[in-house]
Amino acid sequence: MSSQNPEPEQSPDPKTLKDPESKQPSEEPPNQEPKVEGEEEEEEGECGFCLFMKAGGCKESFVGWENCIQEAEENKEDIAEKCFEAMSVLQKCMEAHADYYEPILRAEKRAEEQALIELEKEKEEESLGAQEDSKDLLKKSDG
Repeated sequence: MSSQNPEPEQSPDPKTLKDPESKQPSEEPPNQEPKVEGEEEEEEGECGFCLFMKAGGCKESFVGWENCIQEAEENKEDIAEKCFEAMSVLQKCMEAHADYYEPILRAEKRAEEQALIELEKEKEEESLGAQEDSKDLLKKSDG
């Protein structure tokens, strides 16, 4: 009898093969089932980055970091200070799973390098500005 149950289920499959549009609605109910479980419900509206992060080996660390950020925002706390540990855990996890998270790690590295370049430019500008201010003071005191 159990072998007879799959056979009737196979008969609708040829129908869906004839109608590609009828195949799409049959795919929707399985997507709705995980939504009932809770966490999957949020994922529908999530950004691609979040989905990518959760699909890898660091889902738990990422969710912990997300929760920390949300809590800090709700309590109007300093995110960097409050979530430093959660970010460190996530970073270590991503490095341990570098094969998957390599595109993110590479982007972070480029952003960090760019930030350092910008910081150096600002320091040089401040230094030049201070030198010009010193020269102006010397000119005023000489004059």
